[in-house]
Amino acid sequence: MASADGGAYSYSLTVFSPSGKLVQIEHALAAVSQGTTSLGIKASNGIVIATEKKTSSILIDDSMLDKVAVVCPNIGIVYSGMGPDFRVLIAKARKSAQSYWKIYGEYPPTRVLTQEIATVMQQATQSGGVRPYGVSLLVAGWDVNRGPTLYQVDPSGSFWAWKASAIGKNMVNAKTFLEKRYNDDISLEDAIHTALLTLKEGFEGQMTEKTIEIGVITVPSIAELEEGKIGGETGRPKPTFRKLSEEEVRDYLAL
Repeated sequence: MASADGGAYSYSLTVFSPSGKLVQIEHALAAVSQGTTSLGIKASNGIVIATEKKTSSILIDDSMLDKVAVVCPNIGIVYSGMGPDFRVLIAKARKSAQSYWKIYGEYPPTRVLTQEIATVMQQATQSGGVRPYGVSLLVAGWDVNRGPTLYQVDPSGSFWAWKASAIGKNMVNAKTFLEKRYNDDISLEDAIHTALLTLKEGFEGQMTEKTIEIGVITVPSIAELEEGKIGGETGRPKPTFRKLSEEEVRDYLAL
């Protein structure tokens, strides 16, 4: 829009269209839909998040690529969409988790961290000269208050809690597949197998331990909680989130 004196110009791409839509957010969601498929499944005793990990060339060292990332010992994230945008968000999430630790002596509940990430993504939708983040996230975590929880965060800054969800290129078919196979009593082991079957539905090429990444949230036992192992002697929480090794992924694929 030009100023009254015809001098300086101000540009903003994050404004509403006459139909009430933020077109840049729709473009960001289109970028997400072009990304590889990722999914999360909440089980009775944990959560699994999984994703395809594909490279554009066989010359790329795929061991240096991480799509499933650890934020802090009790929270992990997987994404679909633009990798560089995710790198910025995961750095902000880790910084937020460390800040929470310094103040409260414990890592943040999953919902609190999810809200922090969603706020960062929402702010990009109303700031002049910037674009929305071109990623959707699945945030999996465990905390004493809510137990295991799974959240999805979209470029608009909206977030929801899910029992199971999928994002990325094949998300519509993946969600349909999950709706047919999911039940509230599913165990973590069965959830891992279901995640692999879901990814296999729309997978191009051969699924191997090199092309799949899996992270799991495990629920501490009552004995561990009573014995104080979650705090540990060092004051650091016992990790409840971890990424499966390539050997573990290969074993699951072989079953």
